[in-house]
Amino acid sequence: MAGILIIAHAPLATALRDCIAHVYGGLPARIGVIDVSPDCDPVEVVAFAHSEIERLKEENGALVLTDMFGATPSNIAARLSSLPDVRVLAGVNLPMLLRAVCYRATPLDTLVDKALAGATKGIQAIVPGTPAPVCAPPVMGDCVPAMLPESDLTHKHGTTSL
Repeated sequence: MAGILIIAHAPLATALRDCIAHVYGGLPARIGVIDVSPDCDPVEVVAFAHSEIERLKEENGALVLTDMFGATPSNIAARLSSLPDVRVLAGVNLPMLLRAVCYRATPLDTLVDKALAGATKGIQAIVPGTPAPVCAPPVMGDCVPAMLPESDLTHKHGTTSL
């Protein structure tokens, strides 16, 4: 399974990770976050991001998700794009992240396609009269990720604010 690293303006990366833990009833394994603060040293954050990629990377690589193309978190993430078996996507939203977690056992390029599709399909204009979707229980099938042991959740495994 591909590791996932979220690099975003503080506190968005942690908030997205917390949403994933909420949806899955626990934090899936191999998901790291870096919350980039306004006063961070980008050189330090890039070094930390490299170490996080090495920690998270699995047999099919790692996916880095960042919030806004051209901003500091995105520029930090872009420095990881030249690493072997690492892909970087900007514009992370919750549907993109859910798709990424769901399909991270697929080949890395397929994972990128699925995450991008989730991001765009998750953007909808809601106008008066728009029918609400029928809420059925999610059918995860192959999308049940490995979960972190409870002990790892208590010390914010893979989280930092820089």
